[in-house]
Amino acid sequence: MHIIADNLSVHKHGSVKEWVAKNRQVELHYTPTYSSWLNQVEIWFNILSKDVLKGSVWQSKKQLVDQLMEYIKTYNNERAKPFKWTYNPG
Repeated sequence: MHIIADNLSVHKHGSVKEWVAKNRQVELHYTPTYSSWLNQVEIWFNILSKDVLKGSVWQSKKQLVDQLMEYIKTYNNERAKPFKWTYNPG
């Protein structure tokens, strides 16, 4: 399992490092400091959670995967738009 975490110090705490060492199937990846692109990823997962995951029940792993893949396909075709990066130095 790969976990992406920001550079918040709590993610690098000794107890976290110890837990990861005991769970060798888990690998932590830290994002670069000030990686604002991660905010867009978090926003998308929030949308996915509200639209698909919250309150849902699946009878099998396949049913879950099928629903997620259908959602992604539909989202990309109907709702996704390129993000326009802007900067106003004020």
